[in-house]
Amino acid sequence: MRKVKAAVVTGIGQIEIREYPYPELMPGGAIIKNLCTGICGTDKHTYQGHLKHRGGLKNEFTVEYPLVQGHETVGIIEEVDKGVTDYYGTPLKPGDRVVCAPDVVCGECYYCKTMSWYPWCESETFHNIGESHNANIYPHIFGGFSEYMSVWPKTNMFKVPEGLPDELAAFTEVMCVAYTLDKAKEFYAFDGEGFAFGATVVIQGAGPIGIAHIIKARLMGAGKIIVTDLSDYKLKVAEAFGADVLINVSRTTMEERVQIVKDETEGRGAPVIVDCAGVPEVVPEGIEMASIAGIYLDPGQFVEVGEININVNRIVAKSLRLVGMSNHAIPGYLPTMEMLLRNQDRFPWDKLFSHKFELDDYEKAMKTSLTEDSMKVMIYPWSVK
Repeated sequence: MRKVKAAVVTGIGQIEIREYPYPELMPGGAIIKNLCTGICGTDKHTYQGHLKHRGGLKNEFTVEYPLVQGHETVGIIEEVDKGVTDYYGTPLKPGDRVVCAPDVVCGECYYCKTMSWYPWCESETFHNIGESHNANIYPHIFGGFSEYMSVWPKTNMFKVPEGLPDELAAFTEVMCVAYTLDKAKEFYAFDGEGFAFGATVVIQGAGPIGIAHIIKARLMGAGKIIVTDLSDYKLKVAEAFGADVLINVSRTTMEERVQIVKDETEGRGAPVIVDCAGVPEVVPEGIEMASIAGIYLDPGQFVEVGEININVNRIVAKSLRLVGMSNHAIPGYLPTMEMLLRNQDRFPWDKLFSHKFELDDYEKAMKTSLTEDSMKVMIYPWSVK
């Protein structure tokens, strides 16, 4: 019997390399040969035991062990059912290189019908690639940290433009999270609110999500970009991608960091703040960094990791706009890949993809991704490039 190797998280801080049967093709589905997959912050949270997703919503779920993780993946279609198309209706065939939107939505519920840009599906059939499927249940391999991945019916797949490297294709999902900045642009008008051309942008956290926001902010016309992080290594990477002011959180107080932002903005504070840290404690600080009528974007608190106290009067006094962004823009995948293709010579991508591991070394890769001296850690199920 043909076997498929996969890295499996079996419990908190526990990883095994297992083999599963090669799956049968599901009606309306596909089987993808994974080329490379990035370790996401959500993967790290699951490994550490933070398991609640979409807290308080109708479709809230708790991740179950064992689990084949991996949703920032690019692969080649090995098999595909007749009539299956990409997101735009183009028929897919074996040999096509694709990325998948991780959220598999029904397309029929209220939110799928009325707010289809983001995956807020409330159907019982809702799935997350690499997050919501117990690996003990056939066909086991619904994640990118495996040689092959079974793809559900209704999965939104996108053909990768020719010439786009695998690593950048796998980074598409992360870059789509940066559509938070497009939301900030929506607020801009001549009254000065929102993300104007030349606006100062503060990004809290210089991990891969933070780097994605630096890239997007620079391409969208940001002026000064200020970045905070605990790691000098990550701040240097942020600088290489276009950050202008770097603040190490471990060597400054909150008051000092807020004052630095005010000093860099003639005492006003920044009109755009983005939380990419994933640590609730940064939110009150970001509120203090914001200017009057500033906008605070938060894509960073995706997994429930705790609560904090916030002085709501500070939000009202400044007339702040707080925007929680729980996911990525599904229609943004192809435009993002085309943007990456056009700008692949503009940014030092080798500094972003800091470590590369084979599938057998997934535990080492995960532990590396949790260190301050790593950025995007990539897994290659077949061989490291």
